[in-house]
Amino acid sequence: MSGRNISISHIGFLTPGNYPDDDPLSGLEQTLQQLQYGEKLGFESAWVRQRHLEPGISSASAFLAAATQRTSRIELGTAVIPIGYESPYRLAEDLATVDVLSRGRLNIGVSAGRPLHAELIGPLAFDGDWTSHDFSHMRVLRFADNLRGSYLGDEQTFIETPFGPQRPRLQPFAKGLVDRIWYGGGSHRSAEWAGSNGFNLLTGNVITGEGTDDFFVAQSKLINTYRGSGTERRIALGRVIVPFDSADSATRRRYRDYADGRHGRTLSPQGERRTLFARDIVGTSDEILERLFSDPVLPEVSELRLELPYEFEDEQYRQILHDFVTSIAPELGWKAQPGIRAAS
Repeated sequence: MSGRNISISHIGFLTPGNYPDDDPLSGLEQTLQQLQYGEKLGFESAWVRQRHLEPGISSASAFLAAATQRTSRIELGTAVIPIGYESPYRLAEDLATVDVLSRGRLNIGVSAGRPLHAELIGPLAFDGDWTSHDFSHMRVLRFADNLRGSYLGDEQTFIETPFGPQRPRLQPFAKGLVDRIWYGGGSHRSAEWAGSNGFNLLTGNVITGEGTDDFFVAQSKLINTYRGSGTERRIALGRVIVPFDSADSATRRRYRDYADGRHGRTLSPQGERRTLFARDIVGTSDEILERLFSDPVLPEVSELRLELPYEFEDEQYRQILHDFVTSIAPELGWKAQPGIRAAS
């Protein structure tokens, strides 16, 4: 079995990082172990969500700093940090530190715009009138400028340090990190902006319907808009894929029920922004591959990100990752890097 024109060379996974409200350590530790397991399986990248006010990862930089010490090869990513709550300078310091600790393995996914729960978090995060705060794309540009490591002031500007006079710039300087910024683009405007400014593109199973009710048509147009900006940066496509070849019957039913419960939202545009959702892809590997081979967007990319659903248990996430690597990814053209063998 093989898919025409599909050539996936990079596979990643996005994990929700859930934990029980009364026991965050257990969930965070399991997520760290998931990243280790994904590395053993041969995944090229592992991404974590950053979510506020929920029992999940609220600080991607702090969590991934720990992950740098538990992994050695796999790329680590944030998908995505709502930059509206962040200081572009302080966030750059934190993530540059993570990148140095990872030896250059960090990918930074960000989004602009008014972030979720602003009415609750805004008064806590900002001084003064938070409603007039800048939530625009300019925050992303200032963040990127900080990561470039340009010296502050002019050539005669020095600061006194315990090590003697030094020209000031953001420390640590993480060479190349600015080229590993990803923008989570859901609209044509955001995709064109990301491409014009040299950022990589994250696009997943949620997109804005612009001129069409067809999810795949909308996503294909978004990718064309991004590439039309003249960029040659990376594009990573996300899909919720849940194989159950090695799962027991009860787990298979749970996966099917999960997808059935979310199917209604895929039937028509949702809300004022006409949000379109892709269907979850659940079933045996053969069933999933049949769906993926008919996905018109997949041939347009070389990087595929497996988006793990919320609400599942650690052993179920491991089963999904294992089945995906052993039975699905190779049929899409992916090959494990030399010296890496799928974990049992």
